[in-house]
Amino acid sequence: MKVTVEYFGFIRNMLGTKREEFELREGALLSDVLNRIAKTYGEQFQKEVFEPGQRDVKTGFAITVNGVLTGQLSGVNTPLNTGDSIILMTLASGG
Repeated sequence: MKVTVEYFGFIRNMLGTKREEFELREGALLSDVLNRIAKTYGEQFQKEVFEPGQRDVKTGFAITVNGVLTGQLSGVNTPLNTGDSIILMTLASGG
C-alpha cells in the first residue's frame, strides 16, 4: 500500500523535502513510516523528532493522519490504509 507524508515547518527545512510517498506492507502502522523516515534521515531526525521504538514524537511536534491528530487516534500505533495522508509538523507557540 502507498501513503503520502508531507512535512511542514522545521521538519521540512531539516529534511529538505516537502513530500514523500512510502510503499508499506498491508496492516502497517504509523510507527512503521516514522521508523522508515528515521532510518532514511538518520541521527538528526531521531534526535529532534522521533526515535525508533518510542511511543510518540518528541515535544514540539505533531502528526495528523487524514487531518486527525494522532492523539485522537492510536498515536504511533494508528493503523494506516492505502492513500492515507500523513502530515508531520512543528507546533508553533508564542504571543
